[in-house]
Amino acid sequence: MDDAKRRQIRRRIEEAIAELQAQINGLEDNAKPVSLDEPIGRLSRMDAIANQALSGRVLAEAKTRLSRLQRALVAVDSPDFGLCDECGEEIPLPRLLAMPEARRCVDCAE
Repeated sequence: MDDAKRRQIRRRIEEAIAELQAQINGLEDNAKPVSLDEPIGRLSRMDAIANQALSGRVLAEAKTRLSRLQRALVAVDSPDFGLCDECGEEIPLPRLLAMPEARRCVDCAE
């Protein structure tokens, strides 16, 4: 992989990290436990609890992806970055731009 592609992927990783960090900040507020002291109706409380649980799952997924992106940012200068972990072939640039944390090509990922 040439330096221009690595720079392009690095920029995409940095953008994705910034987007995820902003998303995580918003989700952390939504994932906070629902206060039982708030004067809301029973159905509203159930909705709030369901939303809190959903936000918690989405938050966990976002944190996992953030961790993968941070590892990819460190690895982008490695000579084997962009090579499939299974077959050793180069992962196509469009896949790496869409999923910079990808470690397998599309064929091996399926």
